[in-house]
Amino acid sequence: MKHTSHPDIVKRLKRATGHLTSVIAMIENERPCLDLAQQLHAVEHAIGNAKRELIHDHIDHCLVDATEGTGRAAREALSEFKALTKYL
Repeated sequence: MKHTSHPDIVKRLKRATGHLTSVIAMIENERPCLDLAQQLHAVEHAIGNAKRELIHDHIDHCLVDATEGTGRAAREALSEFKALTKYL
């Protein structure tokens, strides 16, 4: 199944990669700690948003489809949802 959100998630992660590369350069150039902390916070926030979008997309598409079934498929979807919640 092709997830429509994946291209956007890839863009977010590439942007976060660029920010992280900048933070490394800032550290090597001995920039002030406040600047570093702000940039690291931005990287962390970008990755968190990407993760959240991925999880919501999975819930909306994969788990909803599986729970519409009965029996084993529904139980597996519920089990997967429980496992997924530890990443929220």
